[in-house]
Amino acid sequence: MSEAVYTALGDGRFEPSELSRGPWSPDHQHGGAPAALVAGAIEATGAPAPMRVARLTLDLLRPVPIAALQVTTEVLRPGRRVQIVGASVSCEGEEVVRAQALRIRREEGASERQGFGARPDPGPEAAPDPVAFDSELLGGPMFGGAAMEIRLSGGKERWEVPGPAMAWMRLLVPVVAGEEPSPLQRAVATADFGNGISSVLDWKDHAFINPDLTVVLGREPQGEWIGLDAVTSISDDGSGMATGTLFDGDGRFGVSAQALFVSGMER
Repeated sequence: MSEAVYTALGDGRFEPSELSRGPWSPDHQHGGAPAALVAGAIEATGAPAPMRVARLTLDLLRPVPIAALQVTTEVLRPGRRVQIVGASVSCEGEEVVRAQALRIRREEGASERQGFGARPDPGPEAAPDPVAFDSELLGGPMFGGAAMEIRLSGGKERWEVPGPAMAWMRLLVPVVAGEEPSPLQRAVATADFGNGISSVLDWKDHAFINPDLTVVLGREPQGEWIGLDAVTSISDDGSGMATGTLFDGDGRFGVSAQALFVSGMER
């Protein structure tokens, strides 16, 4: 099995491993994998002053295949205090992901930290054993479970049980081979599991796919473990939403939101 989700091929090209696989098709990636890849590319885009990403929004335009990807970035709104950076992911010339990030100048000591609260208990060290996924049923290892460890710590004891959930997650392998995952990459990889851990529909009978992901970070997270307290709401017209609160060992640091497309599972 690969030791990373992606391998850099040079010139913004990346080869995904089987660890990028998602739950809906053995041929397509989990949204958290390209989300983390894009996050790293945006962070690597040059800035005139020390900056961090305060908001990242991704549109998953098409299912992302497990095939070589081309990632490009562009500064859409330059500035020394606030910037907007765009990113695009394509496969064989077809755009599959489009993203936009708001970057804000980082200046230590410029403001006093307040309002983030404490982390929920139990923390990851006291949570039950990691969630195990059936690789045969999924067509092979999946991003969740193989690339990311997931420990449910509140709301329910098994991930397939319907309803809200609190979970702690950490990357088990690098996003890109040879690179240490950044705090932003850890956060967005976790955030994309919101609709999965808090599903209210049966996985065997329904698809509930998020075509987007938005993450707002009020501060930069710390440590390898990221907590996600998530809830899903489904409307009566084939749509819905999943929202989440993000934590690290020091408390709350951000929020996430996903719009959902809901349908009966094709047989």
